[in-house]
Amino acid sequence: MEIKSTNFGFTKSGEEVTKYTLYNDNDCSVSILNYGGIINNIMVPDKDGNIENVVLGFDTFKEYEEKSPFFGSLVGRVAGRISNASFEIDGTTYNLAANNNGNTLHGGLKGFDKVIWNVTGIVKKDSVSLYLNYISEDGEEGFPGTLDVNVTYTFNNDNELEIYYSGKTDKKTIINMTNHSYFNLSGNGKRDVLEQYLHINADKYGLVDTEIIPIGVADVDGTAFDFREMKLVGSDIKNDEVQLKNAGGYDHPFMLNDDGNISAAMYDEKSGRYMEVVTDQKAVVFYACNQMEAGMKLASNMVTKKHIALCLETQYYPDAINQDCFDSNILSPEDTYKAYTKYSFKIK
Repeated sequence: MEIKSTNFGFTKSGEEVTKYTLYNDNDCSVSILNYGGIINNIMVPDKDGNIENVVLGFDTFKEYEEKSPFFGSLVGRVAGRISNASFEIDGTTYNLAANNNGNTLHGGLKGFDKVIWNVTGIVKKDSVSLYLNYISEDGEEGFPGTLDVNVTYTFNNDNELEIYYSGKTDKKTIINMTNHSYFNLSGNGKRDVLEQYLHINADKYGLVDTEIIPIGVADVDGTAFDFREMKLVGSDIKNDEVQLKNAGGYDHPFMLNDDGNISAAMYDEKSGRYMEVVTDQKAVVFYACNQMEAGMKLASNMVTKKHIALCLETQYYPDAINQDCFDSNILSPEDTYKAYTKYSFKIK
């Protein structure tokens, strides 16, 4: 177990970007940047023991700063879209940075994905951890309250990557964090995810409009959104369903069943790689890279294209503060925001 750190470049404002690589005793590793808490790569074996990268990332920092679609980043204060870039708490309206068709996407113009986090590494007998801290000042991107946020990444000898989130505020605010990793279990992007299998433990999913704003909740029964039994990602993605047309494919929240079972799973049959997802969050947003810009050169000799990977963004319900169908995600000073997600990489 060890942590190695290397310089990964400098921001346009001159801040140093460091890449921390967490190694376990299986020769597997996870690399994380202090910029945006970005997971740069996850190196795990296939059924033949070949260790390859299973997430999308760039080789240089300049590419992250100029064109990254949230590859592997921590997202906050609020993941997803906040409709009309505004919300109300106790009669006060807060206007946010509008960075997505008049809405706020993934925290605004400079969300948690675009800041330098303070980092501390801890090496234990069976795990390695990276502790990240960031203080989001009152009014940042329009959000109220000074928010003290901590995120811990832990990688262990079972090839499990755990993410712990916590936050404290001095004034009522909203928070809903996630990690925006793009997964492709084929290894170094050999195949797109339409050929890979997905399971989501959800009886219901969120309906969205053409701007991907939630408009209601529906049963997955009889729809392309039924992933309760593992199936190919591409099996129903071209179905003639309004919800698939609205989002150009899958870009929807799934309301996770609270039944003690895993939240989601992904499987690539040819490589044998299998990933289980467990979370204490209410939802997971499944995004199938419907709008991915083609032709971007990535780490591990990958090149972007439509459906090159998928995201499983564990979080609270999106736009909850503005949607009557969800309880709001207001955090008060007397409370502590907490969230947890574990990705387990296995062979099947």
